[in-house]
Amino acid sequence: MKYDVKVDLKNREEEYSFSEVAKQANGAAWLRSGDTVLLATVVIDETEVVKDDFLPLTVQYIEKTYAAGKIPGGFFKRETKPSDFETLTSRIVDRSLRPLFPKGFGHPTQITILALSVDKEADLQVLALNAASAALFVSDIAINTSVSAIRAVKIDGALVLNPTLSQLGDATLDLFLSGSKEDLLMIEMRSIGSNQVDTDFIIDPLLDPTLSAPLMTKHVSNAVAEDELVSILEKAQELLFENNTKYESSFAPFQKEANEIEYKVHVVNEDMVAYVRTHHFEDIKAAMNQMAKSERSTALRALRKKILLKQEHWDEVTLKDAIEKVKRIQVRSQILNERVRADGRALNEIRPISISTNVLPKAHASCLFTRGQTQALVVLTLGGPKDAQMFEMLTDDGVQNENFMVHYNFPGFSVGEASPITGVKRRELGHGNLAKRALEPIVDFEGRTIRLVSEILESNGSSSMATVCGGYMALRAAEIETCDVVAGIAMGMVSEGDKYAILSDIMGLEDHDGDLDFKVTGSKSGITAMQMDIKLGGISLAVLKEALYQAKEGRAHIIDIMIEAEKAIELNDGVLPSSDFFHINPSFIGDIIGQAGKTIREIIEKFEVAIDIDKKDGKVKVTGKSKSGVKAAREHIEGIVNTPKTPKIEYKVGDIHKGTVKKIVDFGAFIELPDGTDGLAHISKISEQRVEKVSDVLKEGQEVKVEVLEFKGNKISLGIV
Repeated sequence: MKYDVKVDLKNREEEYSFSEVAKQANGAAWLRSGDTVLLATVVIDETEVVKDDFLPLTVQYIEKTYAAGKIPGGFFKRETKPSDFETLTSRIVDRSLRPLFPKGFGHPTQITILALSVDKEADLQVLALNAASAALFVSDIAINTSVSAIRAVKIDGALVLNPTLSQLGDATLDLFLSGSKEDLLMIEMRSIGSNQVDTDFIIDPLLDPTLSAPLMTKHVSNAVAEDELVSILEKAQELLFENNTKYESSFAPFQKEANEIEYKVHVVNEDMVAYVRTHHFEDIKAAMNQMAKSERSTALRALRKKILLKQEHWDEVTLKDAIEKVKRIQVRSQILNERVRADGRALNEIRPISISTNVLPKAHASCLFTRGQTQALVVLTLGGPKDAQMFEMLTDDGVQNENFMVHYNFPGFSVGEASPITGVKRRELGHGNLAKRALEPIVDFEGRTIRLVSEILESNGSSSMATVCGGYMALRAAEIETCDVVAGIAMGMVSEGDKYAILSDIMGLEDHDGDLDFKVTGSKSGITAMQMDIKLGGISLAVLKEALYQAKEGRAHIIDIMIEAEKAIELNDGVLPSSDFFHINPSFIGDIIGQAGKTIREIIEKFEVAIDIDKKDGKVKVTGKSKSGVKAAREHIEGIVNTPKTPKIEYKVGDIHKGTVKKIVDFGAFIELPDGTDGLAHISKISEQRVEKVSDVLKEGQEVKVEVLEFKGNKISLGIV
């Protein structure tokens, strides 16, 4: 392969070829970085123009299993539906490149990125965006701006830019950014895991008092403070400028001559706009106060019919555009000039919130979270390790297990649309992933699998953030310990020139007519996840910092309401599986297990529980279908541990003792000695005469005299006297 360009970046080198392959496409870029090779292509339909005010862009990131020397698993030995990672990567590329297209571009456009060769250290999301941007830059579409991606992580408190996948595994912060030389366009952020922090010494009565008292620990999430995040963004933005400067100067000689492309000329009839503003301004204000999308649409439709009765020669579609423009002007001017929103709220005011927990009696846990006209029913199901979702990344050596899942569903009825419920869409997958990233750092899974399902029952903005809040409450309604309280809030912004207004808890109208969609989740102390899409081409870090602190204020308000709602939780005791964790002195483990596991099996069967014991540390985990069963099993185990033992006898070869036949086997009999120690009397040592069958000579429970013959490790060999 002949490479046209080599670009040296921080911690990485990229090579590009623009003329060797996929020559029928409008633009193509073959990218190699290390042993990773991606092919990105751009194709536009020059004959069809979509008339709606929408960019018909489709992005597909596709991984080929041969890229890692693998054959697809399962019955079908070819790639089938896209994985979650492929879908989420496609969304990242789409959201980053969509702002580049000129206004009025209506040609259906397909961007395809194929992962053809992959090494285990490659950051495929960063490379996918860089390759797609390069293909778009050199294509015959008149786009002369490069967009690239940077991943910034924190490892042991230090900032690392463009890390390898191995480094990412040790990170406590994962920040993905995309932007041009001038503008930051998209941010995806998550904090990873939690730290274990030492607290006070305590004494557990079940532990041997001669041992050192155990040091208690608690988990603290790696939430990121707002100031620290802005500082990292500042450094990343400097690198974005540097990288995109290199890309644009290197790629410029390979740009194709731009095609003459028909743009949609969307002209609004200004006479209609003037008429609507003069005669029906109050009607539009009244329609805007119908905050649900369906109600607002009905009110505006009625207004159009009313106007057309007087202006019969007017076209309804043109009139609809005029009304939409007046509505947009009114929404934005009222926010900027009067500092009041369409529903009468202040800029930082949160809509009314109500929370009901365990509304589903047969589910393990549930929460109905309502904020304004957005409502999420979040349902939790607990499982064991075997219930985890198996998945395999292209860069993995084997299969991984995902033991925390958040599934988000957005049916049409939630916005008053008559549409069938079909398969999971990209948006649903993305919103579920955002909620998962928000909640995962605060949960200690303790060998469990947790599935949260969010059913959006009503939506007027912020349904993904309602999922985060409802998800946290569902965790608490299942009595799952969390190291912090996490809530989510959607922020927006309206700007004209130097004037701007930041909005907390935006509704659908403000999302549609605003300039920023900014979702941030976290605790009162910091951020656990964030997603930002900027519609106006960029945002200053000073404004972003202001938005982050306004979001923190809104989160604190929501968290206080959630904490109060926790006090009213009533567990689904008859349905909710329970678990308990405690320690015992490891020397008692043999007593709990019993001869050949007899004692522990009896506990499991009697109390309908599962028991997991760490023989080295004495950690005991008891899980069961009911809290009462788990509690009774723990008390039974504690009873065994607290029962005084007969002092152990120091046995010597030749000693004679009385014992009890505990169990008869083909090769002999197990004899329980006075202090509970077991020894084996081999069939050859039971009688001076040859014995064919042990049960002909001995019976279980029979008292016998035995002589200690020898020691084999911890085993005692006995003979019947």
